[in-house]
Amino acid sequence: MTAVQGLPMDRDVNPFDPPSRITELRRTSPVSPMLFPDGHEGWLVTGYDEVRQVLADTRFSNRQDLGILHVPYPTPGMPEQTEPSPQVPGLFISMDPPDHTRLRRKLTGAFTVKRMKSLEEGIIEITERQLDELAKLTPPVDLVREFALPVPSLVICELLGVPYEERETFQSNSSKFMERDVNLEDKMAAYMALNTYLAELVAGKRAEPDDDLLSDLARDEDLSIEELTGMAFLLLLAGHETTANMLALGTFALLEHPEQMAELRANAELVPDAVEELLRYLAVADVFFRYAAEDVELGGHTIREGSTVIVSLLAGNHDSGKFENADMLDIHRNARGHLSFGHGVHQCLGQQLARIEMRAGFEGLLRRFPGLRLAVPAGEVKLRTDMNIYGVHALPVTWA
Repeated sequence: MTAVQGLPMDRDVNPFDPPSRITELRRTSPVSPMLFPDGHEGWLVTGYDEVRQVLADTRFSNRQDLGILHVPYPTPGMPEQTEPSPQVPGLFISMDPPDHTRLRRKLTGAFTVKRMKSLEEGIIEITERQLDELAKLTPPVDLVREFALPVPSLVICELLGVPYEERETFQSNSSKFMERDVNLEDKMAAYMALNTYLAELVAGKRAEPDDDLLSDLARDEDLSIEELTGMAFLLLLAGHETTANMLALGTFALLEHPEQMAELRANAELVPDAVEELLRYLAVADVFFRYAAEDVELGGHTIREGSTVIVSLLAGNHDSGKFENADMLDIHRNARGHLSFGHGVHQCLGQQLARIEMRAGFEGLLRRFPGLRLAVPAGEVKLRTDMNIYGVHALPVTWA
């Protein structure tokens, strides 16, 4: 079998469909050998069932220090790695049990469905206030800057206890950190700036705790300042980047499907299912790594111990073996079981929070701006093809 040459993940032709190469791969070989930019061979997984298997099977490790870390998007200036990557304290997304279990368990109570439900009224208030601000502006406006980014940033700042007025500090540095083609020096500078800021923040909360999630964590003497900082980094980054991009790209998708947007505007009861369908359809966080901790059989292939395995959530979500006419957006679809929040022990901890934000965001935006439309041709919308989380850099909109 011929190896795939690098990740065929470019989404700059049609921002809503998987690249044609991915579609063909999934049809012919949902588990394919893949040649990485540095010349080593790993695996690319594109079938829904196979992606779920990898994400659920703990023999596919998430530890970045298990072996040599091979990245599909090499950073300019990054030297060839000959040593394992060090484990970052607190960054439990890149850990396996029991380390992952210990840290994630510290947060489980904060992100229960019941706890998130109790925050819903406040999230709706934040959303409505931002819509009030949007309504004061003279169109055209950038929906990313004026709505999609502020709403999840306000929510996560309030939840974690991060001063919103300092948002420029974390938004600019997190954005730089997420860019694929930034040279290593600039990427590390952004990471260190954000890390230093958060280390000072959590140290302050340990000294004088307040009524917020980071203060709750800081009261736990079992956690070091380094672990608290890593956990804060992960929560802050994941808590605003993904939801912001879903709000913006989801609005773009609805504007390109006006009949379905009109249905949503006329019947708000359709919004929860529409959110699940948009999550499935768009999969803004697409590419995830795993490393085989031992030989594993997958899709008729033996994945040898130490092999790098890349899973595409976008490809799995568009598998017509699971979702009929999967390349079509259908707000009436039952999209439960989609992979956009992952699967297994690393399934997104904040998924209920994200759902509440998106339901409030889409419902409020459609209700308050019935004449919403693009202010530029769709082909001129700048896509985030240079970022590890997909979306749009800006979404110029206007309204009647």
